[in-house]
Amino acid sequence: MTKDFAMIAPPVALPRLRLEFSLFFIGLPLLIAVFFPPSWMFPALFALTGLGVVLLHRTPGFQWAELRYDWANWSLREVALFTAIMTVFCVGLIQITRPDAAFFLLKHRPEMLAFIWIGYPILSALPQELLFRPLFFRRYHAILPEGRAAYPLNAAIFSFAHLMYWSWIVAIMTFAGGLLFTWAYRKRGSFFYAVLLHAIAGNIIFAVGLGVYFYSGNVQRPF
Repeated sequence: MTKDFAMIAPPVALPRLRLEFSLFFIGLPLLIAVFFPPSWMFPALFALTGLGVVLLHRTPGFQWAELRYDWANWSLREVALFTAIMTVFCVGLIQITRPDAAFFLLKHRPEMLAFIWIGYPILSALPQELLFRPLFFRRYHAILPEGRAAYPLNAAIFSFAHLMYWSWIVAIMTFAGGLLFTWAYRKRGSFFYAVLLHAIAGNIIFAVGLGVYFYSGNVQRPF
């Protein structure tokens, strides 16, 4: 169930929030995508994550205990269905776009795939969800559209954060993922569910070979 965070946080300076929102979710990702060399991208992203965690911690009314709210508000059937659909979609997409990369890690570097499966949920899915779900909706709720109108905005911002890969495939997939993860966090009220779905999606992407689009070493800027 969606929680009305506006009822538990004191008023904030709207101009400051708008500027902060624009710099954090638009300005910094654009700066990284356009000017940072690929080898600097991940250190920059970790720094951005650290900044986001600080902002979330300093958000009026926010408590870290909120991340446990309704954590079990999900079903195994939904997770199984999502896993099946995501797998079929990703297998089809890699066969159409990059058949040479299909199941590359599984075939040639299974130890690397195992490392990714263990590390991705904690090192990537979790921090991304902190920034694009609790930080986005808790700190900036006062400047967001009301109700579900904020969902596509959140998904667009989440997709824009992946501009650094300069890939229409990444853009579309992250937009769709953003909608789903936002639904899990807002409609179900479960941060854990959002992280779980994100982790499953990411691990499937790397298992079938679509990680080739999410690898900084393959980035080719269109300029």
